[in-house]
Order: sequence, then structure tokens, then C-alpha cells
Amino acid sequence: MSTADQSPAARRRGRRPAGQDTRAALLTAARDVFAESGYEGATVRAIAARAGVDAAMVNHWFGGKEGLFAQAVLKLPFDPQIMVTTLLEGGLDGLGARVVRQFVTTWDATSGGTFPALVRSLASHDQAAAGLRDFLVKHILGHIVDRIQADEPHLRTNLCASQLIGIGMARYVAKFDPFASADVETLVAAIGPTLQRYLTGDLGLTDQP
Repeated sequence: MSTADQSPAARRRGRRPAGQDTRAALLTAARDVFAESGYEGATVRAIAARAGVDAAMVNHWFGGKEGLFAQAVLKLPFDPQIMVTTLLEGGLDGLGARVVRQFVTTWDATSGGTFPALVRSLASHDQAAAGLRDFLVKHILGHIVDRIQADEPHLRTNLCASQLIGIGMARYVAKFDPFASADVETLVAAIGPTLQRYLTGDLGLTDQP
């Protein structure tokens, strides 16, 4: 059978000749599908179909949906699972400082990346809010809290998320000075202990009657 006789579906199956073109097509398709369906509603199959490639290409290039969301929407230059493992390697002591340092350093490298646009869309686009919440809470902070087996895991995770989103808002969106221009280690020293308490400390909760 000649190439001309192949169906469109057959022609687009498998890896494209130019690998980077496949990767770029997946990123473009992912941004659209995540925007339309949110993180939970978007499927690897739907994204691959939109890009015109096999679903296996998502794992090949990004390691799965988490990695694709990180690079397509949040544009995080790291694999979430690897980052969680790296942050926990130093043990519980200083974990809050390491989390703050990791996020601020990463965002600073791209002047906030897509974070400002993502945050600005939170109030008016449910998908953006759901995507940020699901990714940050469930797939990064949630994994950290689960791994350290802390009490009140859901509350701790949300407290940490509120702190990190607040950093992003003040530093890259509202650009409050001197917060926006402070060096990373100044923020780590000031905010790290708060995040550490959220992760491992006493939250001051009292038993309800």
C-alpha cells in the first residue's frame, strides 16, 4: 500500500519523523485540552489525539500527564515526582526551607513563567483554578505530606499551597517591593520556618466539643 493510500489516522500513528515537532504538538494540544477540561478531566488519550500522535508519546516525552501539565501549563522545568523525592532526601529538618527555595528559584529563572497569567485567570476560569489546585495540592505538596505521614494531611497541604501561591502573587503578579526584589535566601529565611510549621509543627488545633 502506498503512502497516498493510507488513511489520515494511519498516517498520524506513531512517532513523527521530527521528534521535537511531536513534543511541540503535544505541548500545544495539552494547553488546549487542560484549559477546556481541567487537570482531572484531561486524558492522555485526548491530548494525544488532539496532537495527532500515539498516546505513548506522552510518556516518551513527558513521563505522563503530570509531567506534561508541568511543562505545558505551569512550565516547570522539572519532573514533579523527582522533585518530591529530592526535597525529602534531606529529611524533615529544613524541609520547609527547601520547598520555598525550590519554588522561588524555579520561578525566578523565568520571571514567574506562566504563573502570573495562570493566577490572573483563577477568578474567572474554573479550569485554571482546578488545574493549579490539583497539581500543586495533590501531586506535589500532597505527596510530600503523605510521605512524611503528618497528622491533618489535608489541612497541612492546603496551608502550604496558600503560602506558595501567596509568594507567587506578591513576587510576580502584584510585585510588592521589597518582597519582589528580595534575594531568594532572604525569602527562604523569612518564610521557610512558616512552611516548616505547616508541614511538621503544631498547628494549634483544639479538639472540638
